[in-house]
Amino acid sequence: MKLSPTEEELMNHLWSLKRAFMKDLLDAYPEPKPASTTISTLLKRMQEKEFVAYKTFGNSREYYPLVTKENYFSKHINALIKNFFNDSPAQFASFFTKKTQLSDEELIEIKADIDNLLNKK
Repeated sequence: MKLSPTEEELMNHLWSLKRAFMKDLLDAYPEPKPASTTISTLLKRMQEKEFVAYKTFGNSREYYPLVTKENYFSKHINALIKNFFNDSPAQFASFFTKKTQLSDEELIEIKADIDNLLNKK
């Protein structure tokens, strides 16, 4: 199940806050802030998709994510690799390192990560 761009934006706020009431979520948005009814609708859809749950405190709901940011994006990266890179993580890595504007420091960091993974095998 995938989130729409507006749902992803809201989910990013929720991931950052970890737990949030409606006011907290609205405060996380820059001006002009969306209407609370818009946020409520998004949250309801996200609950139906099982990305978000809540606890009730009186008349208020405290929302929290059911899916981690890492798990959500790793599924999308894997789908991207499957659909656009012939299910080859190596092709994706090659494309990523050649087509993005990585600094020398970032490339060295990636190389160190790869070296560490190889040394663990």
